[in-house]
Amino acid sequence: MMNNPPAITFGIIVLNGEPFMRYNLRALYPFAHQIIVVEGAAPAAAGIATPDGHSRDSTLATIRRFQQEEDPANKVILVTAEDEGYPDGFWPGEKDEQSRAYARRATGDFLWQVDSDEFYRPEDMTAVITMLQQNRDITAVTFPTITFWGSFDYLVDGWYLQRGAKNFHRLFRWGAGYRYTTHRPPTVHTADGADTRSLTWVSPDEMASRGIFMHHYSLLFPKQVIEKCDYYGTAAWARRRKAQRWAQHCYLQLRCPYRVHNVYHFLSWLERFSGAHPPQIEALQTDIAAGRLDVACRRVDDIERLLNSPLYQGGKRIVRAVEPIDRLLRAISLPLRRFIFRLRTQLQTMMK
Repeated sequence: MMNNPPAITFGIIVLNGEPFMRYNLRALYPFAHQIIVVEGAAPAAAGIATPDGHSRDSTLATIRRFQQEEDPANKVILVTAEDEGYPDGFWPGEKDEQSRAYARRATGDFLWQVDSDEFYRPEDMTAVITMLQQNRDITAVTFPTITFWGSFDYLVDGWYLQRGAKNFHRLFRWGAGYRYTTHRPPTVHTADGADTRSLTWVSPDEMASRGIFMHHYSLLFPKQVIEKCDYYGTAAWARRRKAQRWAQHCYLQLRCPYRVHNVYHFLSWLERFSGAHPPQIEALQTDIAAGRLDVACRRVDDIERLLNSPLYQGGKRIVRAVEPIDRLLRAISLPLRRFIFRLRTQLQTMMK
């Protein structure tokens, strides 16, 4: 690696993280001072958890096996709700408590938040750590993402992602007195109470200019997508009551080719991916192809027909072209609705 690099604590929240978990740990391990894995369900995820609040798949067993067989430096720390005094196995709230659980145990110079389906190329991780070493003033880094859909060969893009949702706050300076304040959005405050992003922040545009992206495999496998939609359809913050309907009609059947992102209120579309995957994702692909992993994959014939359609290509150009108009109309309509609401409230008060 390099002389005197900053120590990185990786913090992971996971529920049903297979088949990614072991590959994710292997990818992080060479760069880690610590890897703190917080496993288990928040109340809104009860429908995809065991009765005692844990993963329904082999996530827990995979983490423990990794500790026993692939963790010679004892970097991996597993935390469950029971460890934090919640005997029913469920974490209260909506992931703030889980993020704070790994933050309390962090002893690195930086805290790097990672989900089980998020990967980086190793050369990019090396470049990030070099950047932190060379500029000791950096307090936060936000990464641009590319999001995979239905296969390792396809990406999803759209209005929601292009309006900021593709940018993930993931890396924060850490030290004595620092606090992890919120999970949505991920926010860390210094001992003096300053938001780390208000200090020396490296923007996603800067990271993109360096060619550094998070590879987000969040919409890859049917099991994964259906479980996410079960959770999003229940969680009050998500406001996606039709999430399961989207999973069936838009993801599994591709009936709505311009609503392919799971934040389905915005138009979106599919693209081909022609770049290189991080090595551990390539290892995952190889193990699936060789039958060493039993993973149900999505069919791709309908995706191929769609991407080969000139009509779809033309439709994507139109959707991209009208995005600024929709953005402007939304910017105008929200203040207008608020003004009308205040005016109506005042009139009702005057008439009483």
